[in-house]
Amino acid sequence: MSVVSEKKIEQQNNSSTDEIKPKPAVFKKTKIFSFKATLILFVIFIFSSIFFITNKKIDGLFVKNNLGLLSDFVFAREEKIKSFDDKINILILGKSGEGHIAPDLTDTIILSSISLKNTSIRIISIPRDIWIPEIRAKLNSAYYWGKEKDGNGIILSQELIEKITGEKISYTVIFDFSSFTKIIDVLGGIEVDVENSFTDNKYPIYGKENDLCNGDRTYKCRYETISFEKGKQIMSGEVALKFVRSRNAEGDEGTDIAREKRQQKIIIAAKNTLLNPKNFLNPKKIWGIWKILKITVETNIDESSGVIIARKIFDSRKDIGLSVIPEDYLTNPAISSKYDNQYVFIPKDNSWNEIKIWIEDFLN
Repeated sequence: MSVVSEKKIEQQNNSSTDEIKPKPAVFKKTKIFSFKATLILFVIFIFSSIFFITNKKIDGLFVKNNLGLLSDFVFAREEKIKSFDDKINILILGKSGEGHIAPDLTDTIILSSISLKNTSIRIISIPRDIWIPEIRAKLNSAYYWGKEKDGNGIILSQELIEKITGEKISYTVIFDFSSFTKIIDVLGGIEVDVENSFTDNKYPIYGKENDLCNGDRTYKCRYETISFEKGKQIMSGEVALKFVRSRNAEGDEGTDIAREKRQQKIIIAAKNTLLNPKNFLNPKKIWGIWKILKITVETNIDESSGVIIARKIFDSRKDIGLSVIPEDYLTNPAISSKYDNQYVFIPKDNSWNEIKIWIEDFLN
């Protein structure tokens, strides 16, 4: 890695139940459809209608392909998706995106695991500041370095997360802040239960990252003050983004662990809002979300696998567990040249074994 590259990435980093449940059947063992089956078929009808209405060229191949996707959703054949040890492990990365300083740093790193044995989902947030000796940088720069190396940041990101967690990654999804805010706004906002009140006096203002503030050495003009009160509230996309990105609040809410927990709250709130019948049975909203995802999200999930995963997520919606890697397994070494003078996390005893054991227990 060149000295120039090291300085470049340093600047970027500084800127920023055991019981197995039976699988739910699609149909009852009678000729009468269950309510759930009827609902699923209704959703399929809406999706297929959208595809047909908005696609100008309706030909035999189009019909065949989309009937295949409908079949994938209904039957959700597990042999058609990539899984390991009866789990679909999906790495979710969130980056700032174009127009921001360090657009390819992934400050949101989440391992989402869908169990094929007990119809459940487990979500683990992974600290962005974990030090990775292989790239001599923090974990949040893995996607960046992967793109620099071969134009694909997914491969390197998956390899490093697999090394830390001991879990094989099936797929990766990468989104940026613009897609995050747009989807929440399409949904009409989301209800979030804020656990603790907090104020952040140094939340960065978009577009002012390099403002010289008329010579003000504190660069006060680059920041704004944001506050959140404890309790339930409706958040727009912009407000939700500030809620998950804030990292300069005083007290416990100023830690990366608290930030990861807030990210998980937003995920659950978005899930609950999306599964509200007034949203997932609304063709306009579903189509709006689809267009945003198609344009702004990078992934190695093909259409067929995506439809099957969507069905698995729907089936598992009532059993979702969330956690962050416990601080007991990580330590902050003294800031030194060994870590390029950065604030980082490293595993205690310099081994990922305890974290791997904890993750395995949590996912199973």
